[in-house]
Amino acid sequence: MLAGHAWWPDAATVPRAVVALLALGPLIWGAVLAQNDLHDLPSDRANPRKADAPLVTGAVSATRLRRWYRGISLAAVGAAVFVGPLFVLGVLGVLALGWAYSVPPLRLKTRPGWDVTVNAVVVGVVSPAAGWAITRPPWEFPWPFGLIGLLFAAALYVPTTVTDLAADRGAGDTTLAVRFGPRFAHRLGVALWAAALAFSMLCAWRGVLVPRATLGPQLVMAPVLLAGYAVLTLRPTIAKMAVVSLLFGIPTIGFALAYVG
Repeated sequence: MLAGHAWWPDAATVPRAVVALLALGPLIWGAVLAQNDLHDLPSDRANPRKADAPLVTGAVSATRLRRWYRGISLAAVGAAVFVGPLFVLGVLGVLALGWAYSVPPLRLKTRPGWDVTVNAVVVGVVSPAAGWAITRPPWEFPWPFGLIGLLFAAALYVPTTVTDLAADRGAGDTTLAVRFGPRFAHRLGVALWAAALAFSMLCAWRGVLVPRATLGPQLVMAPVLLAGYAVLTLRPTIAKMAVVSLLFGIPTIGFALAYVG
């Protein structure tokens, strides 16, 4: 949508776009989450939210999950080959970041700051840039969109480190919330969310990427979105984060409608 100023790709691009969606969605995340579950088992066993996870209950063995990880990873790379060589590099990069996030000795999940950064880069920058690269060169990707995505994704991820604080602390996983505490995590999340909203309004005011027509609605909605985020993430839960994600959908849909026209 961003690359073509249209809701749908042209007919010649549809097959590659569908395969790219498959690779970026269930295949990439299936592989990354399988890797994460394998190495998060100690904290998951102490986490009430993960009590019915297949690996915790024994419904799926670690050996089987490793096989699934390898198979899904190969499927993701194979799908990426159909899309194009640059897309293959992107998929390999995401798989590498997933490995670095979960697997010792790097295990960036236990390195405060890096745990948030890795997820924010993958979701906020790499994924939209990969979609862009289906039809246009990646070096033409608009950096303001990547920065907005990075800030929003980081703001959405920070509270998740608080939801699993007790389990991570018990397992010895030093996440951002474990290292700095939930109050700092909340303040950081609010600051990131506010920065994303402010930069989006700046882009609209300058007419850079974000249509100028969205400036008025953004000025009205920004305080509402900021207050909603601040309240919902004060004591974050999965249900509250789902509502925050719905809030994020408001500026996203507004941008898309104005951008496509």
